[in-house]
Amino acid sequence: MTFSERMKEVLEQGWAASKDFAVKAGAKAQDLSERGMLMIEIKQLESQAQKLLTRMGNEAYIAFTEHDQGSIDRETAEFRTILDEIAVIKDSIEKKEADLRNRKSN
Repeated sequence: MTFSERMKEVLEQGWAASKDFAVKAGAKAQDLSERGMLMIEIKQLESQAQKLLTRMGNEAYIAFTEHDQGSIDRETAEFRTILDEIAVIKDSIEKKEADLRNRKSN
């Protein structure tokens, strides 16, 4: 094998390795991006749930102080709506966390 043939072979192997690396790096970047988006979505949902919990506390305060209610429970209209919204958010968070765990294990 001549020197030029060996150099051509080395360059072709290097090109193939570079191409393979680029493909793998691109896939990894895409995966990291998707996982990052899931983490952001989870944080946004947690923030929404926190706001709903704050709203529920405010509704309880109003019920006790302004409406002079002696007690409240989960069937009180204002609370039922908020609790239903929180349940939907909780389910969404759990699904996204499961998806995130699946992506980390792959």
